[in-house]
Amino acid sequence: MGDGVEWSCISRTNLNCISLGDPDTKKSVALLKQACLDSGFFYVVDHGISQELMDDVFAQNKKFFDLPTSVKMKLLRNEKNRGYTPMLDEILDPENQVNGDYKEGYYIGVEVPKDDPQANKPFYGSNQWPSDEILPKWKEVMEQYHREALRVAKLVARIIALALNLEEDFFDRPKMLGEPIATLRLLHYEGQVSNPAKGVYGAGAHSDYGLITLLATDDVVGLQICKDSSAQPQVWEYVAPVKGGFIVNLGDMLERWSNCIFRSTLHRVVLDGRERYSIAYFVEPSHDCIVECLPTCKSESNPPKFPPITCSTYLSQRYKDTHADLTAYSDSKA
Repeated sequence: MGDGVEWSCISRTNLNCISLGDPDTKKSVALLKQACLDSGFFYVVDHGISQELMDDVFAQNKKFFDLPTSVKMKLLRNEKNRGYTPMLDEILDPENQVNGDYKEGYYIGVEVPKDDPQANKPFYGSNQWPSDEILPKWKEVMEQYHREALRVAKLVARIIALALNLEEDFFDRPKMLGEPIATLRLLHYEGQVSNPAKGVYGAGAHSDYGLITLLATDDVVGLQICKDSSAQPQVWEYVAPVKGGFIVNLGDMLERWSNCIFRSTLHRVVLDGRERYSIAYFVEPSHDCIVECLPTCKSESNPPKFPPITCSTYLSQRYKDTHADLTAYSDSKA
């Protein structure tokens, strides 16, 4: 690989695998708890989404990114973060990246009509869709997947609640995942060789903003995690793709909520020259949810480490910190 990545030096990590079809809840809770204390990453299988739908979403994903750039730019993300994000739009690790991420994406959020009062909230609104003439059935497939992924996320959240010694339905309440901010993000990494030594990444090192992320990937390896971000030098490990399953990770919001008992782990994408497609599903609680230390995660010896904050305030700042200003594209949507 020359001055690129020393692939042979990077090992693959072993992650716990949780079957949502396993009736032994205690076993699932124990596996998840161990994973969340160790790395905040685990696999989820037997989730009930058909392989046919998974394959269809990946096929439609590729069809969109195969469109000419001029067509994609007409669907450029708006102030609600819905739509297309071009190559290099996002810079997740500004201290170490020379450019932005070598990926393009597409955001699809919770669909709320413009005349609905809820549409005034920062992360609710109407999605942008390619026309049926360009991509027939694309919208239908994405909306179905969005619904199905939310169902899976709620099942995972129930296991997380039990692992935190909370009631199983803690996250089901309206202020939590009853009115969630749930965002589907299609991703395409161009066929380029990453070079961490020169600050070139598919996606720079970062931790996710929110509660949990469900990631479906193709069979191209690229995701790496760093279990101890303070170690020098940092040790990065590959996460192997899992056919038909999800790689699930905890976000910073859950780490904050759990008073740092559960881990939100640094991860990045390092490419070997092959194109890579993945589909991320980010799940957060409602806009007005107050994120404050959970009652089971504090004590006299471990008082709350963070002040309370609303979910929407927290997320808005994180998006602003990592994405290019939209005015940079002012001439591109014409």
